[in-house]
Amino acid sequence: MNANIQRILDKATAGERLTFDEGVALFDCKDLLALGRAADVVCKRLHPEPYRTFNIDRNVNYTNICAAVCDFCAFYRKSNDADAYVLPREELYQKIEETIALGGDQILMQGGLHPSYKLDWYEELLRDLRTRYPSVNLHAFSPPEIWHFHKLNKLPLRDVLQRLKAAGLGSLPGGGGEILVDRVRQAMTVNKCLTDEWLEVHRVWHELGGRSTCTMMFGHIETLPERIETLDRLRRLQDETKGFTAFICWTFQPEHTAMAEVHPAGAYEYLKTQAIARLYLDNIPNIQSSWVTQGPKIGQMGLLFGANDMGSLMIEENVVSKAGTVFHLSLDQIKSAIRELGYIPRQRNVFYQYIDGEVSGQWPVASGQWPLASGQWSVASAKNNDVQTVPLGALRNLSVLKSAPATSHRPPATDH
Repeated sequence: MNANIQRILDKATAGERLTFDEGVALFDCKDLLALGRAADVVCKRLHPEPYRTFNIDRNVNYTNICAAVCDFCAFYRKSNDADAYVLPREELYQKIEETIALGGDQILMQGGLHPSYKLDWYEELLRDLRTRYPSVNLHAFSPPEIWHFHKLNKLPLRDVLQRLKAAGLGSLPGGGGEILVDRVRQAMTVNKCLTDEWLEVHRVWHELGGRSTCTMMFGHIETLPERIETLDRLRRLQDETKGFTAFICWTFQPEHTAMAEVHPAGAYEYLKTQAIARLYLDNIPNIQSSWVTQGPKIGQMGLLFGANDMGSLMIEENVVSKAGTVFHLSLDQIKSAIRELGYIPRQRNVFYQYIDGEVSGQWPVASGQWPLASGQWSVASAKNNDVQTVPLGALRNLSVLKSAPATSHRPPATDH
């Protein structure tokens, strides 16, 4: 391995902060397994407990009507489109009650930037849901939505967030992050918040005592330094506010979008980028694996590349569906994926508190190995697409080809 790359990996695993240039340099690393091992070391230092987590929630898209135009989105509609909708309240109630019945404690409620609904409509919605379902966290309204409320209502951003919080907003998702570089955002979107505005929504929410997640969608028109710039902007804001609970990244999937000509990044690029994110984001405690877009095996493998969380059971997902196909995992499959790696699965809430009671007894978690379980994994060489077999846990005979998409289906993702 290149001596400079090894130095950077050693620096990260020793707990030292990487510089911007060091983050960019890691993309030159051709040894995917070395990146994974380093990310796993950092993950285990942050999470030495024998648990890996998941949550149960439902992604409720209350409307697909959107004033923005995003080339990468297959979900949005204009008000006069035949399939434009706003969910009836009774249907929303039914979705929440089904979620509770399945053990869920949260709904992720996001929608398009509706061109005419004023802030009082959203306040009334939150108050209604909070009154009916006081135990359900309302993880709602992405930063582009919040910024849209601020502009449409001509109110200070802080006032908007204070009013939503008083009405029942529990936490803020990190949707609409994409790449936090204005060159990229301006090239792909119209009428949507730019980088500083996206970050300002989180900053003010954190100042009000709120917590939120952050995201990155990559593999489209961004450069590798722009991926690191995105991570750097998140890291700097976290230094300032300490309000992010988790980071989630996923690859752009172009099917059914205006960017269908973009060749999709595959599982190799996903695992590499997630590992680098774990090494770079030294102040964000949790990384979620994106099985919804990568599929169950790559999602499981993400737990060996810096992630400590399998994300959500995802009772419902609509944005992903519009782009092609959705992966579905049952609760038992999620738990099995965690157990196969030698960890105890635990259900958590959006604040990463365990909500499944006490876990008693011993668990056979091995130490001093990477990964925790025994077995073989087939992985493509970074220099070519020759498959070589290497020890990498219980994920047997899984080929990860650098040039191939993660699956034959190419959905964009959604945030938790």
